[in-house]
Order: sequence, then C-alpha cells, then structure tokens
Amino acid sequence: MASILVIDDHPDILTALRRVLEGAGHTVTEAPDGPTALRWFAGQPRDLVVTDIYMPGMDGIELIVRLRETFPQVPVVAMSGGGPLYKGHVLGAASKLGGIRVLAKPFTSDQVLTVVDEALGAS
Repeated sequence: MASILVIDDHPDILTALRRVLEGAGHTVTEAPDGPTALRWFAGQPRDLVVTDIYMPGMDGIELIVRLRETFPQVPVVAMSGGGPLYKGHVLGAASKLGGIRVLAKPFTSDQVLTVVDEALGAS
C-alpha cells in the first residue's frame, strides 16, 4: 500500500481522509498547511500527495507548483469545496499545474478511494 501525505486546514477533513485511506491499508501523514507539508515531504517523500486548494498562507496551487519543482514525479490529488472561484475552475487549474487527479468536496469514501487508486496507478 502507499504512503500518503494529506494537507488540509480543516481537522475534520484530515480525520475523514485518514480513516478512509488507512481503512484501505495506506499509511497517512497529515499536514495542516502547505509550508509544513513541504518540510515533511522534503524530509521523507511520500507516494502520493492529497491537498486542499484553499488554505491560509500557502494555497494548494502554490504547493503543487513547489512540489513539481523538486519532486516532479509525485502524483497529486487536488481537492476543493469551492471558495471565491467556482470549484470546477480551480480544480481544472490545479490539474493543469500538476494535480493529476481532482476531488470535489463533499466526497464519498468510494470517490476518495477511486481517485487515489487512479493517481497511484498513473505514477
């Protein structure tokens, strides 16, 4: 199974994703923001990154760009529930920047596992 870094500023989302992913046999590390995620990832790269787009400080778009600069091969799943822009536009932009899969909030456990499996299979 895969080692996955999940980044979101909402603890309830982190908890939900951890439960789903660990239930499927993956190892999960949580980060509350982009800078923390980059530090942890640099110290121990993971097989997959799942990141929210709208976060304070460093948003998910910037995080994806910075990950791509140093770790261009790591698969990324970008997720968003909306925000100032329509979530479809934001997730489309993330995909073009290197988020190879996208996940719209709210999501089901099955949707999470499908997207994660697709992202890991594409790497």
